Amino acid sequence: MGKKDLNNVQRKAVEAIDNPVLIFAGAGTGKTRVLTHKIAYLVQQKGFNPEDILAVTFTNKAAEEMRNRIHSILGNKSSFLNIGTFHSICARLLRKEIRVLGYNSDFAIYDTSDQEMLIKSLISNMRLKTDGFSPSMYRSRLSLYKCKLDYSEDLVKNVSNPFEEVLAELYPAYTKSLKENNAVDFGDLILFPLLIFNKNPKILKKYQNQFKYILVDEYQDTNQPQFELVKLLSGLHKRISVVGDDDQSIYGWRGADIANILQFEKEFPNCEVFKLEQNYRSTSTILSVAGAVVENNEYRADKKLWTEGRKGEKVGLMETFDELEETDGVLELIQQEIQQKKRTFKDFVILYRTNAQSRALEEGLRRKGIAYNIIGGMKFYERKEVKDLLAYLRVLVNPVDSISLKRVINFPPRGIGAKTVEKCEALAEKKALSLLEVLQFPEEMGLKGKQAAGLIEFFHLIEKYRGLKDKLDASELSSVLVDELGLTNYYKDQGTEEANDRLQNIQELLNSIDQFCKHNEDASIRSFLEDVSLLTAIDTWNDSSNQVTLMTLHSAKGLEFPVVFITGLEDGLFPISRAIEDPKQLEEERRLFYVGITRAQEKAYLHYAPNRRRSSGAVGFGQASRFLQEIPEKYLDRINFHSALTRRLVKDKKSDKYKLKHVRTITSFNEFGRGDKVEHRIFGKGMILAVEGAGDNQKITVVFQGNIEKKLISKYANLKHLS
Repeated sequence: MGKKDLNNVQRKAVEAIDNPVLIFAGAGTGKTRVLTHKIAYLVQQKGFNPEDILAVTFTNKAAEEMRNRIHSILGNKSSFLNIGTFHSICARLLRKEIRVLGYNSDFAIYDTSDQEMLIKSLISNMRLKTDGFSPSMYRSRLSLYKCKLDYSEDLVKNVSNPFEEVLAELYPAYTKSLKENNAVDFGDLILFPLLIFNKNPKILKKYQNQFKYILVDEYQDTNQPQFELVKLLSGLHKRISVVGDDDQSIYGWRGADIANILQFEKEFPNCEVFKLEQNYRSTSTILSVAGAVVENNEYRADKKLWTEGRKGEKVGLMETFDELEETDGVLELIQQEIQQKKRTFKDFVILYRTNAQSRALEEGLRRKGIAYNIIGGMKFYERKEVKDLLAYLRVLVNPVDSISLKRVINFPPRGIGAKTVEKCEALAEKKALSLLEVLQFPEEMGLKGKQAAGLIEFFHLIEKYRGLKDKLDASELSSVLVDELGLTNYYKDQGTEEANDRLQNIQELLNSIDQFCKHNEDASIRSFLEDVSLLTAIDTWNDSSNQVTLMTLHSAKGLEFPVVFITGLEDGLFPISRAIEDPKQLEEERRLFYVGITRAQEKAYLHYAPNRRRSSGAVGFGQASRFLQEIPEKYLDRINFHSALTRRLVKDKKSDKYKLKHVRTITSFNEFGRGDKVEHRIFGKGMILAVEGAGDNQKITVVFQGNIEKKLISKYANLKHLS
């Protein structure tokens, strides 16, 4: 291992092995390099056998990267190292030791879908009254309890609402059923080794002797069981190194505990602490902006990122009227970056706080023919709750669409199960009728009570709205349908973050339909569905490997891009509304901003839109995010941008007829804006009517004296601003 591969602090962190080691590794400071070199140092310089070393991280991707880097240093010796995620390491351990808990080594590992199916079955068999709460919600809460080391016997004593009453009955039954099926869930993979170690200290000592040195990556993301696990395994020899960054702790909502890294010195006396502060990713301006925001957090270790690299450009800040204009602004900046700096689509990432924000961005990218990819989430129109409502609309337009009908026949729940649907399909085949038509004959299928009532109710609902579809426009019809289905209360009553996201996506779809109706003469359901089907078509002419990336801020951790856009920077959205009154949550939101902007290598743009449509559907005047107010003005480049809706006659390729179409036209961008008074050396004085595009190809429409209208290319026009 050459010293030239490490800076001074990195080298010291690598060579410290006699005491517990805590390495604060800021964004882009080379933490993976330190971990891999430390493992190589242990083997090559300190005589550790590869099989004596345990290296734990959080993702398979990170584990594979670590494994490949170490192999390039150690060669075949690296194959004996114990490298993996917490879950994979514990699964290996349990295959050998789980008999202690009454399981056999062939146990199954249930994923979230398996867990929810089991919970659904238990709810049915136990006849629990869930009041509309989904198996997914119970699974999510059970997982959170396990992250916090809460057990069912404690839960029973502390129930405070009907949901927890059901959960208290469900938890022990769920645990029992898992064991009967010789199965474990993801939480059990971490909990069960702890139970085994507590039950049989000899087994604990065996693994303490086996793992003579322990390294943990992304330590700020550990939850309580993971902390207990590494503490027990290192309890004999105290040879442990953890690497992490408290400023990037953004998963508190799913059980991660930032105290694990901030109180490491207390839990591991004689600990040596190293701070990796030299950044190798971003410009100094980007680091200054990130630091200016995160330094407002009180609960953090003192550190400051710096770089020997270039200062870089100022961070762009753009205010737009609403989310549609925000999308126009992002797209124009992408075009400007491509034209002026020869970038490609893969150089850009657009980040947002909630998945619902992607809808306007996706539609804008499609209109421009720009290929994109969503990481950590589905495309807007592919999300379940969106597809559910679209399926209702499709049945109204095309009643023989049995696929869409079966999707929603029991959503929201109305007591129509799979067996009932099978009977309906059999009768439809026998009578040569559509699936919808036979729903009015439950008696012919031997159905009574709840099932029969559910079928009749659904049939009359569809018939009612089929009668209204030609009387109301798409916006009115879909809004009334959502109200009658009770979707707002259905999701609100669940009270989970997931349900809230689904409700926001439903509202975002209604916003989309409303915008469609306002800007299209044919505002029918059929027209909207046709428009959606065209929007979601894949543009095959684009190179799939050269795409703009869209993702939530939470999904972006660990990634980097030349250019980063952070959208939706308004109080109530980012930071999210529930965090504004909670100092602990607000600090996590601030860390989330820090994570987002430190993904940028060369340029970052920040966007906010005061008139963004909220989850309620209302257009409210919002304030710029408090995080923007924490950034010194000297680091910001305020970008002037406005666009407007204009009407154009567009020729229809199929009918050869012209129709009125609404398009968005840029009226100002950076130097020139609509209404600006200018002077040209030939045409004289004039006023700008419109601005289109940006950069070298920016076009400006000017009306000069004598009512002479000219369209000029900004780069060559040499226009002079007049005060």
